Amino acid sequence: MSGRRSLRRVLAVALTALLVVLGLAPPASADLQNPRQQWLRDSQAGLFLHWGMRTAPGYTSCAAWEKAVTDGGWTPGYWVEEAKKLHASYLVLASFHSRLGYSRAWPSAIPGSCATHRDFLGELIRAAKPQGLKVILYMTDDPQWHGEGGHEWLDSAAYSKYKGHDVDLTTRDGFGQFSYDNFFEVMKNYPDLGGFWIDNDNAYWESHDLYAQIYQRRPDYLLSNNNEDTPIMDTISNEQKTGMSPAYDYPQAIYTAQPRLTEACFKLPSSGAWWYSGSDSAVDYRLTLGRLISNAGSSVKSLMAETAMVNGKFPARQEEFNNFAKDYLDAIWPSLGGTEGGGYLHGGMQPGFWNDGAHGVLTVRKAAPDTQYVHVLTRPSSDRLVIRDNGYRVRAVTNQRTGAPIAFTQGGGSLTLTGLSSWDPYDTVFEVDTAGRAGVHDPKTVTEKASASASGHPASALGDGDYLTYWDNGKTLPVSLDFDLGAAKKVQYVGLNQREDSVSYARSDTEQSARIKDYRVYVSDDGRHWGSAVKTGQLPSHRGVQFIDLPAVTKRHVRVEVTSTWAASTDTKRYRQLRVDEAWLGSAYATRAS
Repeated sequence: MSGRRSLRRVLAVALTALLVVLGLAPPASADLQNPRQQWLRDSQAGLFLHWGMRTAPGYTSCAAWEKAVTDGGWTPGYWVEEAKKLHASYLVLASFHSRLGYSRAWPSAIPGSCATHRDFLGELIRAAKPQGLKVILYMTDDPQWHGEGGHEWLDSAAYSKYKGHDVDLTTRDGFGQFSYDNFFEVMKNYPDLGGFWIDNDNAYWESHDLYAQIYQRRPDYLLSNNNEDTPIMDTISNEQKTGMSPAYDYPQAIYTAQPRLTEACFKLPSSGAWWYSGSDSAVDYRLTLGRLISNAGSSVKSLMAETAMVNGKFPARQEEFNNFAKDYLDAIWPSLGGTEGGGYLHGGMQPGFWNDGAHGVLTVRKAAPDTQYVHVLTRPSSDRLVIRDNGYRVRAVTNQRTGAPIAFTQGGGSLTLTGLSSWDPYDTVFEVDTAGRAGVHDPKTVTEKASASASGHPASALGDGDYLTYWDNGKTLPVSLDFDLGAAKKVQYVGLNQREDSVSYARSDTEQSARIKDYRVYVSDDGRHWGSAVKTGQLPSHRGVQFIDLPAVTKRHVRVEVTSTWAASTDTKRYRQLRVDEAWLGSAYATRAS
């Protein structure tokens, strides 16, 4: 993969900002939600295939590589069946890749790099479609590896003759022209393609409105971009994030707020390249399954990379994992398929860090949101599990695999499962049947005000029930949020859904968490006299809904004063920045439903 950003891309972003300031129309952007995205929103996983001329043992002749693939028995049905074992809904083919010889695994009339006579891409599309799977084509913007391995992979002379003027494919502008032409040829020849997975941007594409033309010519194509959250794209994909704890909790490193369509791409082999380099690397089952499940718990799609050999087959250890994953995921798929991540945009109890070292995620059934699933990825050291219930009244809890009832109690804001002794090594799943939420003051009866707000992001967004709107503090700290209940009412806690547009740990000096750190809470009868704080504390830098419990009071006004956030000053974008999607006041803790 290429992480290089073009200077033109940076300038384009700056120009967009200037146009906004001047009140002029910014460049076109894709709809945040569009019918063409629905199939991906409904999926949980995809299979990423890096496979080209440099797949070990590696070839410098396009014809020799194609012959080796065919003689080796390559068949598209194999990839389709392996994807189905992973419960994947799509395949991304990365052969036109800067590190794989820029090989096009399909016939092309455009000279400039390897193009096969056999239509491997077309065969894959035709094999995938009857099985309900989409095929997306990877496209690179990057010519910098044109001479890797001592061989020139790009043919500028042939492309120049084709175009009728000199074009140097080893430059970004020249390669931009070459790849631009390839986009249009592919669109013409493969109407059933699912779209393009684009590795960053190229200034030539931007100056020639490539993405808008793709949507115009192929309105059903999906566009995904690697690493950069490019507004015109349908999807942002986050590449191989590491450094979080637990290591499998990939969403901690994602910085784009839902309902933006978000993907996480990662390698299944625990070591080595994205492509097959000759080794049968191990697959870390716990890490891989944990990533898939924790992504599902945040409505993030998992694009899992496996290293196909020249004949298309996967090395033995990856095949073994796929075979294991089929049966394993089959058993718990009701808790993953047809669900959204819990604890944020789609409701649900609190995910993340639980008692006694436990950690996991929540999923919520889309067709029946009163059904939630607790995925315990790291078990507690004790025989009980305590989860903040977020006001949901619980009727019953069962072991999702066995159907066995689980003993539980509910009170003080938490659901406690007891007598637990049998834990799955990867994911213990509890199905929780709820009777909806209780003990929350209706946001329509509460008025919100803030001591500071950024333009267009007022405090009223905290109670509007719309996750497309949010309150922004305008980088002002300390800052206060005031809630007026209209009359004196009992208040037991404050619930906060902070905007998930930053990582939740200190990933680097410039990637920090824009979440509440230190706070103070005051209450008042008249909104003028506040007295001493009734609660002071610190919220953890965690994703999902967070709570501030209060000594039970009956007051009209509640003030939450935020004195610091988690981002360090080295992250100039997020330092002192705070954004909250929704906030609410709890009138009482939920109790068990009969």
